Amino acid sequence: MAGTDMVGKVANWLVLIGAINIGLTGVGSFVGTSLNVLNMVLGSVAVVENLVYLLIGLSALWVLKGQLGK
Repeated sequence: MAGTDMVGKVANWLVLIGAINIGLTGVGSFVGTSLNVLNMVLGSVAVVENLVYLLIGLSALWVLKGQLGK
């Protein structure tokens, strides 16, 4: 189960990063600027940016599965 524990930790971090990014994007829309950090960092490589978004979404499902299993 050590591998699953590590996957859970990575999933938690990815969900946290995704949530912060979404929050900053929302704030940016109110102040009239783009604060999408993932796009700022990875925007020049769209495939990598989309892969990170996919991993964040899958991580959210993993965390949700873990919460519902308790």
